[in-house]
Amino acid sequence: MDEITHRRVLTIALPIVLSNATVPILGAVDTGVVGQMGQAAPIGAVGIGAIIVSSLYWVFGFLRMGTTGLTGQAHGAGRPGEVTAILTRAVLTGLAGGVLIILLQLPLFMAAFRLSPATDEVEGLARGYMAIRVWSAPAAIALFGINGWLIGLERTRSVLVIQLWMNGLNVLLDLWFVLGLGWGVEGVAFATFLAEWTGLALGLWLARNAFANPAWRDWARVFDRDRLRRMVAVNTDILVRSLFLMAIFVSFLFVGSGFGDVTLAANQILVQFVEITAFALDGFAFAAEALVAQAVGGASIAHLRRSIWVASFWSGLGCLVLTLVFALAGPAIIDLMTTASDVRAEARNYLPYMLAVPLLGITSWMFDGIFIGATRTGDMRNMSILSTTLYALAAVALVPGFGNHGLWWAFLASFVFRAVTLAARYPALERATVEGAR
Repeated sequence: MDEITHRRVLTIALPIVLSNATVPILGAVDTGVVGQMGQAAPIGAVGIGAIIVSSLYWVFGFLRMGTTGLTGQAHGAGRPGEVTAILTRAVLTGLAGGVLIILLQLPLFMAAFRLSPATDEVEGLARGYMAIRVWSAPAAIALFGINGWLIGLERTRSVLVIQLWMNGLNVLLDLWFVLGLGWGVEGVAFATFLAEWTGLALGLWLARNAFANPAWRDWARVFDRDRLRRMVAVNTDILVRSLFLMAIFVSFLFVGSGFGDVTLAANQILVQFVEITAFALDGFAFAAEALVAQAVGGASIAHLRRSIWVASFWSGLGCLVLTLVFALAGPAIIDLMTTASDVRAEARNYLPYMLAVPLLGITSWMFDGIFIGATRTGDMRNMSILSTTLYALAAVALVPGFGNHGLWWAFLASFVFRAVTLAARYPALERATVEGAR
């Protein structure tokens, strides 16, 4: 097994840092483009519409995470045929999941808006946005599997190429459709629809070397009962985990919408900052996923510990840099994202809470990468349930008396709950790795 060096970690992580950073930057552009309309309702509509659609897609986020862990472990154990078969399973699962969302879109969207007390204007605009976005669900979800496969093999430059293509095209189409053609919120949705389908085509092309191995269509291997059972177990655990953690983000926006359109718009802008931070630092967690998976597949406790240490070092450095950037440039970025003076003032009021996110969230994000790589998904599932429960209790206790401030306090506390609960389960992860070496 190759040595775990700082250079190797950065080679894996930096393309992911750049790739992940473009995702919330795209959300910021979406928000900023409609923000030029000078109204709060379109900003809130894109925010709520995007969070509902993204939440439905990220129900299948297990496909990216589970595929990374399984691929890395198969690679570390020297099983190239299984590495190839995993890609086929992941793509087929993603396409099927997207079709399922399309078929169930009406009850799913209806249920989502029953949970949201948004105004009629915001809801109407959001429904138009979602009716377009949902048709790219198969492409978006299948890409989770392709990206996970590439990350497990340390091919993160390919992931960067996919994201740069998708998000670059999306930004250009945003500007054309919204500012040029005046399509408004629906223009943002059409831009994303086109970007996601072309992104899937590019991802399949970049993974084309897998199709040179006949194992990709060895259906007896692809649908092997034991391998499928393990994939289902891992992905089900991650699915439950993702649902509970997504509930935190969704409830944050939905509860915030009850404080009015201006507060909803301000929270939406700051959530873009949070996502930029989380996605950027997740690059180092993704590096941990790939390297931890290979260490577990090769049953090497030394490589496991070294992978965690080096990835965590660079993640900590990135945390400090991002906090400083948003502390200095946050107000100016807010002004770029909206021309509405009341939204600007409200977002500045809550900016200090956002600055605490990277400091409190870094440990939980790194533990996510470690546990995904080791496929200790049962622990992730159980600790996410506990953490979300604690967050809900904190919100119930704080929001009635402190309003949106209390909501932010509960949101920040959720990161601490995740870190503490996963830390309690880490010794069991090391014991399992040691046992695998025997």
